[in-house]
Amino acid sequence: MSKKITLTTEVLLEGLKFPESPRWHDGKLWFADMVSCKVLTVDLNGNKETVLDRKTSVSGLGWLPDNRILVVSMVDNCLLRLDSDGVNVVADLNRFDIISCNDMVVDKKGRAYIGNFGFDYVNGEPFKPTKLILVNPNGEARVVANKMAFPNGTIITPDDKTLIIAETFAARLTAFDISEEGSLSNRRIWADLKSLAPDGICLDAEGGVWVAAPGSGKVIRVLEGGQITHVVKVENEAYACMLGGPDRKTLFVATSNQTRDAGRIEFVEVDIPGAGLP
Repeated sequence: MSKKITLTTEVLLEGLKFPESPRWHDGKLWFADMVSCKVLTVDLNGNKETVLDRKTSVSGLGWLPDNRILVVSMVDNCLLRLDSDGVNVVADLNRFDIISCNDMVVDKKGRAYIGNFGFDYVNGEPFKPTKLILVNPNGEARVVANKMAFPNGTIITPDDKTLIIAETFAARLTAFDISEEGSLSNRRIWADLKSLAPDGICLDAEGGVWVAAPGSGKVIRVLEGGQITHVVKVENEAYACMLGGPDRKTLFVATSNQTRDAGRIEFVEVDIPGAGLP
């Protein structure tokens, strides 16, 4: 097995609370600061801007084909859309008996695949498996996968045929085939990460998946089957990552140590550009 390549990051932005769900869009990095309940952007010079300011936590981000942004509202289990007249609810997902909607990926048709905790993790409730929910742009929602172990960061391959999702409490990446209408089938383990708990993930053009692994102080790049090719070390804990920049060769990492105002956006240049969604 070839030797792993080890990289270290620089800091682009600090003083955040708990950054999550980074996305490269329209020449900026967009992200949710979960604890401050905001959606923000930062450019490559470190200039930040608040896009949305809520009273409760926000997480996953994505865009409709017409460029309106979708945002996951965690506490009330809703998918929101930012329109010209303000924030509107696309779908209320409480009828699916879920707890704390979390990350998501939005496909090219504007369909959102949304994960959730599945149990009251914050207050120490025992683990329970949960569902992955698909929400169409018109608000129609349905379950597309069951028995998920904390479905978290999610990616879609450039051909729109495969969805790969981090199952945090199973320490694995799981893949599905995507049908034309968005249903999922042929569930399989894409990579067993053994002791690493995957959170946010992103895909590169050679099929490698970058995985933020909180609890380990690093981000890894893993190939299908589980081979780790690269390790990025961070000072705190990495919760999410995204390939962006003009050539999509900048790996952005959202880090925090869960101490107030210790959240950061860090970055490192890599050789292989990003691909697929988000």
